[in-house]
Amino acid sequence: MKYIYDLHKTMINKNLILVYEGEFTQDITKSVLAMAERNLESMGEESGIKRKVFNVMVECLQNICKHSETFDEETYGKTTAIFMIGKHDSEYFITSGNPILSDSVAAISSKLENINSLDKDGLKQLYKDIIKNGRLSEKGGAGLGFVDMARKSGKKLTFDFEPINEHLSFFSLKTTIPRN
Repeated sequence: MKYIYDLHKTMINKNLILVYEGEFTQDITKSVLAMAERNLESMGEESGIKRKVFNVMVECLQNICKHSETFDEETYGKTTAIFMIGKHDSEYFITSGNPILSDSVAAISSKLENINSLDKDGLKQLYKDIIKNGRLSEKGGAGLGFVDMARKSGKKLTFDFEPINEHLSFFSLKTTIPRN
């Protein structure tokens, strides 16, 4: 039972407000958003910051719901996703992680590196280009989510891919939102 206390200490030390690990559905996403919104309200955060944090949370959670692969447990092993929101003195951070096919790593990495290479005006132009010319993927995305997260945060997106097995990688994404 010590692991519960250790987990609690870790959450406090890392300033985590909310952590959810498991299956992500539209209903679970709504619940996670409602809990996070209540937490932000109770902390008395400024409405502009709350709106940015909430918008990035929505994009992260939609990304998990839409793009997290559903895998045959027998072939790939048990796969779940994670979502966390935390707060430091000067910023909020929103982190998500989910399994993806390893074949997707290069394309996602390239897209994120491109986004991170752009300034505010470049992100605005990319957003417009995607809206104008974007083709929807099989899962309904055109790549706007990552661009929108970068625009809302004004910061670079931090990401990583950790191999799970020969077929899957765990995609981690962190977005930081300044409180000023």
